[in-house]
Amino acid sequence: MHWCDSNNHQRVRLREGVERPQTADLRNSSTVSEFILVGFEQSSPSTRALLFILFLALYSLAMAMNGLIIFITWTDPRLNSPMYFFLGHLSFLDICFITTTIPQMLVHLVTKNHTVSFASCMTQMYLVFLVGVAECILLAFMAYDRYVAICYPLNYAQIMSPQVCVRLVCSSWIFGMLNGIFLEYISFQNPFCKDNHIENFFCEAPIVIALSCGNPKLSMKLIFLDAIVVLFSPMVLIVTSYTRILVSILSRSSSSGRGKTFSTCASHLTVVIFLYTSAMFSYMNPRSTHGPDKDKPFSLLYTIIITMCNPIIYSFRNKEMKEAMRRALGRGNLASAAPAQKETRWRCFFQ
Repeated sequence: MHWCDSNNHQRVRLREGVERPQTADLRNSSTVSEFILVGFEQSSPSTRALLFILFLALYSLAMAMNGLIIFITWTDPRLNSPMYFFLGHLSFLDICFITTTIPQMLVHLVTKNHTVSFASCMTQMYLVFLVGVAECILLAFMAYDRYVAICYPLNYAQIMSPQVCVRLVCSSWIFGMLNGIFLEYISFQNPFCKDNHIENFFCEAPIVIALSCGNPKLSMKLIFLDAIVVLFSPMVLIVTSYTRILVSILSRSSSSGRGKTFSTCASHLTVVIFLYTSAMFSYMNPRSTHGPDKDKPFSLLYTIIITMCNPIIYSFRNKEMKEAMRRALGRGNLASAAPAQKETRWRCFFQ
């Protein structure tokens, strides 16, 4: 009996000795120290050169247009209203968003080294999460601003005071930071010991999670649930605001007033539709429906096309913005008018 028991204990110890190192190896198997961004690696040199010229032009245009909007909304005293205050911050978010992905892609289009370190990939994903979530929330606040301006014009200055506007913008940034930390933890909670090739031009969360060891399904479900909260909560505010705006517009008898209101809201709605459609496809569709041919076009849509189109949409559909741009480009006396009221404007928004 003792001999049998000793053999049994020995077999148990052998099994434990075999199984425990395997568990430890699995937990410490994060052997991936860098990722390879496939992007447009398989394209011919001439195609990559053409893409480099195209994306460089789009990136430069997006930076110039958004930079111009930031400049005129913060220096032109005629644009001293909450709507343009939010628009300036939206352009700043667009600049941050496009800068986290496109410069790296441009470098990879002209070099053979497409690797990024593990830490760089984590940082890029966090910045994309932060800015993307902050922009979704800011768009909801902009819809609420339009609702107050149209439905409560007499109380607009009291409801959307400078202090309230600053708090709304800060809350969008804070929520973006906190949500980014949560999503970053979800994305990198599993070790990485599989293939390190990312079939995109930047570290996009669903693609990176699919490369992790263990069972990434839980992480994908949590990101899906987070996308529901982050996208649909602001969407509820946007839909509610524009439903009440529509009711208010239809109750008016003046057709000219309706046209002006529709023109003001159409720009914001266009931006919302573009951004939310691309974000829902990227983070709420099953991975089985994804692929490099589908992921890259949608990634390009919300990383560069939308950020370039936002200032164009707001500029061409807004008479005040077009006039302010003409003045900023030297066709008026903005340079002499702005300094006299610049200090007052900064004090107004940050007291």
